[in-house]
Amino acid sequence: MSAFEPENSLPGETTKDPIKVETGRERRLLDPVERISEILFGLIMALTFTCTISLVETSKKEVKDMLLAALSCNTAWGLVDAVMYTLTSLSIKGHGRILLNFVRKTPQPDLAREIIKDELPPLVGSVVNTGTLEQIRNALLTIPESEIRIRLTIRDLKLSLGIFLLVFISTLPVALPFVLVHNPYLALRVSNLVALLLMFLCGWSLAKYGGYRKWLTGTLLTLLGTALVMITIAMGG
Repeated sequence: MSAFEPENSLPGETTKDPIKVETGRERRLLDPVERISEILFGLIMALTFTCTISLVETSKKEVKDMLLAALSCNTAWGLVDAVMYTLTSLSIKGHGRILLNFVRKTPQPDLAREIIKDELPPLVGSVVNTGTLEQIRNALLTIPESEIRIRLTIRDLKLSLGIFLLVFISTLPVALPFVLVHNPYLALRVSNLVALLLMFLCGWSLAKYGGYRKWLTGTLLTLLGTALVMITIAMGG
């Protein structure tokens, strides 16, 4: 069984745990994959600094300066990531308005239904029938023109802030050992251990979300994250 096969399942048998869907007030700003991706990004960025610390040749002040540089770097990248999300969100909304206007104005209902189907998730689009697509098309025709506006919402701003905080805060567990532990050798070992543990937990969470083998997926993601850190360092990152 590979890491990407459902855990606790046999051929022809469904998984024991039901799929949990977040609805209404339970729905969070970022889905689990987005949250884990941002945390991993911040961890990898932080490790590219801490893994280059040479305790033999580096003074305590230089270690402190490097940690500040790691925090500054993740702050900057968190800001860039948040801004890029905002721009991407506006672009997606603009693209949606273009498609909506086309569906509303085209004299070809078949083409409009095809466009609607292409915008649906692949699994949904593969089973939806023509009658349902026509109902969706008719519903889109009733949307008031005043509601077809491109603007940033409070939710968009909260998402951008959440992305920034995830990238920034993910640096802290890796940096804190150097602040709390006076022995620099022990601090470095604790920092690396914390980073590996966080990577493993990210893999565990991904496996739980996707229904895969948790221990194996966590281990593989830890190895992958470590390899990415080494590649980044080797390339001068």
